[in-house]
Amino acid sequence: MTEDALQTLIEDATFDYTMGDHDAAMAKINEATSAAPQSFAAWHASAEIHLNLERLDEALHAAEQAHALQPDDLFINTTLSRIWVGKGDKEAAERFGARAKMLGWKDQLKTPPGQTDGIN
Repeated sequence: MTEDALQTLIEDATFDYTMGDHDAAMAKINEATSAAPQSFAAWHASAEIHLNLERLDEALHAAEQAHALQPDDLFINTTLSRIWVGKGDKEAAERFGARAKMLGWKDQLKTPPGQTDGIN
């Protein structure tokens, strides 16, 4: 599967989910993770869809796959924190939440004060 086809499949799955077609969303996101098991974007989208459907075990599995691929991603750490909140594990939720905050601060420090990443 090409990178463009994979991205389209992930976007289509996300769109289906937002439109309430959860079965189609799950079929597409499962196809994406099967076709490209090294795709951070596919696993993160899977985690978010499962989390929003309150399928916490499936969300955790997908989030852990994404985290293994990009452990320093702010958003996957936030997703993991939200999953652990849902599962009732305060310690794990706080650990991933703190990591997300640290990554956010680190990102802020990359941009000098008064600069807006080239956007005027």
